[in-house]
Amino acid sequence: MAAPNRPLSLEQQLAASIARVLSHYRFLLDSFVIEFFTNDQWATLPPSWQDVLADLPSPQLAALLLEKANSEEASYSMVWPLSLLAFKATAHALALPRAHCGGANGRPEEFQENLCQSARLHPVFRKHVKPKKQHEIWQLGKLVKRLSELAQCDHIVDIGSGQGHLSRFLSFGLGLPVTAVEGNRHLVDTAKRFDQELVQALEKERARGGKAARELSLRGPSHVAGWVDPQAPWPEFFLLLQPGADKSHAPTATACAGPPSLEPGMRTLPTVLSRDVAQPGTAAADPTGARSHIGTGVPIGHLQELSQPAEHPPAPGRVLLTGLHACGDLSVTLLRHFVHCPHVAAITSVACCYMKLSTRETPVPPGLVLPPTVPPATYGYPLSAWVAGLPGHTLSYKAREAACHAAEDYGQRLRSQSPGLRAHCYRAVLETLIRAADPSKQRLGVQTIPGAHCLSFHEYARLGLARVGLDPSIPLDVAHMDALLRRQQQVIAYFTLALLLAPVVESLILLDRTIYLQEQVLPPELSAGGCQGPVSLSPVHSGGG
Repeated sequence: MAAPNRPLSLEQQLAASIARVLSHYRFLLDSFVIEFFTNDQWATLPPSWQDVLADLPSPQLAALLLEKANSEEASYSMVWPLSLLAFKATAHALALPRAHCGGANGRPEEFQENLCQSARLHPVFRKHVKPKKQHEIWQLGKLVKRLSELAQCDHIVDIGSGQGHLSRFLSFGLGLPVTAVEGNRHLVDTAKRFDQELVQALEKERARGGKAARELSLRGPSHVAGWVDPQAPWPEFFLLLQPGADKSHAPTATACAGPPSLEPGMRTLPTVLSRDVAQPGTAAADPTGARSHIGTGVPIGHLQELSQPAEHPPAPGRVLLTGLHACGDLSVTLLRHFVHCPHVAAITSVACCYMKLSTRETPVPPGLVLPPTVPPATYGYPLSAWVAGLPGHTLSYKAREAACHAAEDYGQRLRSQSPGLRAHCYRAVLETLIRAADPSKQRLGVQTIPGAHCLSFHEYARLGLARVGLDPSIPLDVAHMDALLRRQQQVIAYFTLALLLAPVVESLILLDRTIYLQEQVLPPELSAGGCQGPVSLSPVHSGGG
């Protein structure tokens, strides 16, 4: 909590306001749209809301709810209740800015001529990369370069690098020394193959006299196949980054507490650190000795370079950590390393998969491979002491999952009246059939049915029932199903109301991280792009890509 008599920061005030508002609308935030009919969710809305939303066309839902300022398409066919207008205004006012950098047609400038290819990226960086990722790579890459110069960093470490698209642009495109860390061995192998393809393409273009190719570097990133343990202290993380040593032959630690299973080729290293990092029982580079704790080993594969490896500076030096779509607790782990490690001079963080954050209520979120117990001090949310002390600060799995949705994308679907909008209604009606056949089956994950919106509901229901292990030939009450399907616009309206809170939830998570850094006496910059301090935290859906 804030110190006595110390005025609250703007971030603390905003976080407190968000927590109060989300507590009031938790019935929306924690609801699953697939239970729209089984839980009679429409009845949970105030009657005055039901009256104005029941038959509102989809384009009007987008214009009147999801858009902050009413567009030319906005048209009120009846007087809206003040409570609904206040809900909309509050949601937009509390959400962090999500600046759109698109042109007149809503597309980012680099996609004005070609929707699939960024005009800012050299063709070699567009290969294997979807348009959205191309936009993100350019935006984040330029920010990383600028920040590394301001913070005088010697090295960039890309955590959760995947197939290496960001690392490839940072190293080949911007000439930065980069180490890419990825826990999936298959993705690491793919990244190295893509690197080699890029080198070959550049060499061919140079041979033809291509000027653009000569402006690019042939020095690629180093790749590490290793698992970043959220529970491990920073010295163990830096074992991943030591250059020049063949870690594949290192003995394993005797007390390793790594993940339950390692991929082939991944190993566990002993806690032996370089001369620049603290040894067990000694003080670290921090003269206070506050960073001297050493824990158990982390799983890692040996450092594997390109055939034309970078001449990286001696590790650790001054490091900038970056993560594009760092999943769940991984983004939180990077922030903790930034706070506690004297070698990490700067960080950029674009997080994703908020539902995979560990919390006191859900210490091991679904889909993660983690130890069965998580020490309270290492929960991914809340991270700051201030937010942890706020009444109503808790965020359910469903609320954090909703924060991953881009309201802007759904708004576009509403405006175009996309046939795919019927998917939520189809799934909600299917839920009634599933529970009628077997009440023990609730909220089951139904494997995606390709082209579901193009099917009749009868066809969709047969496929859906089979996917959850039920007899697809069971009799269906056609009249009852048709009555539910006619309420499709209510389902869409309800989902739109819940989605309006998604940016607010994401804002609370990002504010929590900002306040955590403030509590550590560090100056973060929380924005949709650009930064002035040594750290930049950005909403995952900002920037318009």
